[in-house]
Parts: sequence; C-alpha cells; structure tokens
Amino acid sequence: MRDTLTQLLMQQGDITHQLNLSNSQHLAKLTAMAEFLLSSKLDLFQLKAMEQELILHQALAAKMAVKLAISKMLLKQCRPNTLISVVFAMFKEHQRMLTSQQHPYGEDFIRRKVEQLQWLCDDNPNVDWRMIMVDDGCPNDSGLQACKQIKELEDGEKLEVCFLKEAIDRGLGPAAQLKTTADSQKGGSIAYGIWHAAQREAHKDHFIAYTDADLSTHLGQLGLLVDNLTQHDNLIACGSRREPTSVVVKQGLRNHRGKLFIYLWKRLLPQLDNIIDTQCGFKMFRSDLVSELTQHMIESKFAFDLELLLKAQLSHPNRIGKVGVGWIDSDALSTTTELSPYLTMLKSIVKMYRSYVPAQAVSDQFAQLIDALEEPQWVQLVEAMADQVDSMDINLICQKELFSANSLASEAGITESVVSP
Repeated sequence: MRDTLTQLLMQQGDITHQLNLSNSQHLAKLTAMAEFLLSSKLDLFQLKAMEQELILHQALAAKMAVKLAISKMLLKQCRPNTLISVVFAMFKEHQRMLTSQQHPYGEDFIRRKVEQLQWLCDDNPNVDWRMIMVDDGCPNDSGLQACKQIKELEDGEKLEVCFLKEAIDRGLGPAAQLKTTADSQKGGSIAYGIWHAAQREAHKDHFIAYTDADLSTHLGQLGLLVDNLTQHDNLIACGSRREPTSVVVKQGLRNHRGKLFIYLWKRLLPQLDNIIDTQCGFKMFRSDLVSELTQHMIESKFAFDLELLLKAQLSHPNRIGKVGVGWIDSDALSTTTELSPYLTMLKSIVKMYRSYVPAQAVSDQFAQLIDALEEPQWVQLVEAMADQVDSMDINLICQKELFSANSLASEAGITESVVSP
C-alpha cells in the first residue's frame, strides 16, 4: 500500500517537480496531499519509510507533503496544555505582507502563516499556538501595517505585534542591551521576541520557535521540532537544510558562499562541530531555556543564531538536535544581499570566539584572517574559492582543515604577514 501511495503522490498535479510556498494554489494542493496521507491510515513508521524512499526523487511536493503529514501526526502525541509560540522579525516587510494582487512580490505571509498553524493545530485539543511579530525598527511601518491586518484575520487574538523600539525604551529583557533599533539586524528582534514569548505563559510544555518573515519554511513542520525536543531530551531543535531528508531549493550564490562561511566559522567554534546549518531560520527552544540564552548577548545582528547555539552547548552540552526540514527559497524581496552579511557575521563570530572559548593557535590565525578581510577582499576570496568549495562534500569542509589561514589570505589578496604563523 505504501508503494502505491508514493506513486500517487509523485503523480500529483503540476507541483511535483516545482513548488512555490508563496503560491496559494500550491499551498492548498500541498495541504490536500498531506491530508490524503493522513487519511490513508499509514502509521508513523510507514510514513517515515516513505520519506526515506523519496530521498532520491525530485518530487518536491511529495516530499513536503510527507513531512507535513509526519509533523501533524507527531503533534498528536503532545500532552494537554502544550503551547507553541512562533516569533519572527519584520524589517521592510511592508510589500511582502501584501497579496500578490497588491504587489508583484506580495506573499500575504501573515495570513499564510496563520493558515499553516491552524491546519497543524486546530483539530488537536492538546495544542494551542500563538504568533509574535517584532518590528525591527522598520522605516516603512511594517509593524503598524501588521496590526491592521491582524484585525481582519480569524484567530487574530492569537497574534501579537511588538516593537523593538518600545522594548529598548522600556529596557525589557535583551532589548535593554541595545541603544537604538539600529543596533539590531534581526538578531535583536528575535532575541527580544523569544524572551517576550517566554514571559507570557507558564505552560510546562511551552515551545518557542523562530522563523523568517517570508514563506520559505512551511510552519506545518513545527511538529517535527516539537518531537525532537520531547522525545530526544533536547533543549534546542534546529531545522536543517543539510540532512538526508531535507527538502531544499536555494537561489543565487549561496552554495559556495555558504560553504566557505561554514568552513571559516568551524575553525573558530569547534564546540559546534555537529551542527552544519546554523543559519536556517527555523529553530525551537524549550521556554525555560530562553531567558538564560538571551541574557548578555554580544551579537544582535545576523550571527545571533550561532551565539544562541554556542551558549546552549557550553552550558548544556549535547542537547541540540538537528531536524531535516523543507526549505524553498522565497527571497525576491530579501533584505540581505548576496555577499555582505557573511563577512559581517564572520567578524561577529570572531568576537564570540574571543569571548566564550579558550584560545587555540590555529583558531587565532583564522581570527586574524577574518579581522583583516574587508568587503573587496571577501568578494575576491569567494570568487577565488568557488570552484574548489562547490565540489567538496560539506562534511569534509566541516571536519578537516583543508585550507590554511595563510593560503586563504593569499587568495584574498592579503599579504601573508597579516596572519601570524
């Protein structure tokens, strides 16, 4: 029976090999496919076997539908009074939150996220949800626009808009460490948002996730993260785009720049040697851990994920889980550029290395290299290393020192004397 269902899924409509999670018709078809699986009476073991069978196929929609079905089935195992809070930051999202009829790149992402949470939770009496949006000092009033949209939505009472500026002015939680919203580039808002979520509820089973404002990750997968926390005694569950069962469509130059980024930060923070995809915007925390992790953070920009993971690993070793998730890039209106955030993040990671972990000779050399890099040298290094990095297995990149700091300095056009032997 499972083989027959697999074939049926792979033959479903025009989204078998193409999938756009910002397309309402694709989302509806995906939900229907997941419900079809759930109504087929397959058990969890059979659904996971189907997921394994689909690894070698290009059927994106079938793979995603199986993930959604597994997620919803896993969430049925939750104890009563389970709460899931979802947090995301908004900066210049005033166009993307519109419908596609209102703007060419509109995703109507607030409504879509609500629909995904409703599908996942609303027929489960043990689980409730809420969603917290944090305006990250948006100059285009994303937060105010979101407030207006909430009033028109079913379950609008479960949605909340917070403003980072107000939190800074009031000295609330991790926002007290910021002087203005200009000090934050997503990280400050996420840290405040998850802290704020943790203050509101006393549920024993309260799980706080953060995601991105766009629709790259279907929230129907949250059950996969909850299961990783409840069944594996983890404190953080990291959605990952680099696991065998991950479903990934990425755009642009991100393959080699991402691999080079990973190679460099792995030389600095070997404590996180088992985590590859630190930047996936789909992570979940046990609520009682959040205040500890967000206290005295040194990073409020795009590398905040790494600091949260590092602090958790140092204080609670080996309690970070990895979960293969579906990720279909939705970055037409991305507020980051192809190259610039990575160098900024690497410089922030150098600060983490010097603040949190014991100094090592090789790590010091890579820290000196990153200190010396300016944007033109970083662009030159990315271009020079692209062919070599693209062809390398990601696990090899993570585990071995393939390129010395001096050789990379030379490729970047930096004199070797910048990096001490």
